[in-house]
Amino acid sequence: MEKLDINDIKKFLPHREPMLLIEEAWIDDEGVAHSTYRIKEDEFFTRGHFPGNPIVPGVIQCEIMAQSCAILVKDEIPGHMTLYAGLNNIRFKNMVKPGDLCEVTCTLDERRAQLFFCTATLKVAGKLCCKGQLTFALVPLA
Repeated sequence: MEKLDINDIKKFLPHREPMLLIEEAWIDDEGVAHSTYRIKEDEFFTRGHFPGNPIVPGVIQCEIMAQSCAILVKDEIPGHMTLYAGLNNIRFKNMVKPGDLCEVTCTLDERRAQLFFCTATLKVAGKLCCKGQLTFALVPLA
């Protein structure tokens, strides 16, 4: 099991700060991707959501999961852009706040050519915060 740090992740994900939302990642022996990201106190997305009671927006939780899903096909990403193709059955169960360590688990359920169908969960301290199915495409760079 190879653990990827932020520098390794930057070799295949095109995202950069402040939108690079995974800090370490690995694929276990069963082919399940795992990643972590600690929500910082000064994230751009919590400053206005909501002042005095910052909460990570659901769309950002989905983005954390999507970037984590890309780990499953990391070796195929060079020369391509990863783009959402769909979000299904997304459910939010608990709030994610600054200081929380997001722990994401992803599986690749199906592949059709360059279209990938994944299931992901985002937990904080073992509590489920977000889950759902994410679909993304690898689109060749022009």
